[in-house]
Amino acid sequence: MYAIVEIAGQQFKVQEGQEIFVHHLGKPEGEKMTFDKVYLIDRAGQVSVGMPTLNNKVSATVVHPMVQGDKVIIFKKKRRKGYQLMKGHRQQFTKIKIDSIQ
Repeated sequence: MYAIVEIAGQQFKVQEGQEIFVHHLGKPEGEKMTFDKVYLIDRAGQVSVGMPTLNNKVSATVVHPMVQGDKVIIFKKKRRKGYQLMKGHRQQFTKIKIDSIQ
């Protein structure tokens, strides 16, 4: 059984017991959350599609409140001008565990 749900502006395919990384939510560790925007649920081959959403909910628990992703390096250069710029960025994520799909 899986569902497609919108979390923090992005759509995720989730299953019960699965741990996923979503954009930083600013919630403390151990807090329970429910997500109402469920677009699709598949129960052993029986697919329910919402128009636009279903009346089901997905509940989750925060495992780690803030995890940083891999560093992305931004490098700019203009040849023969002596211009170089190097910056880095690490995206912040929240790790959540899907408890149930109702």
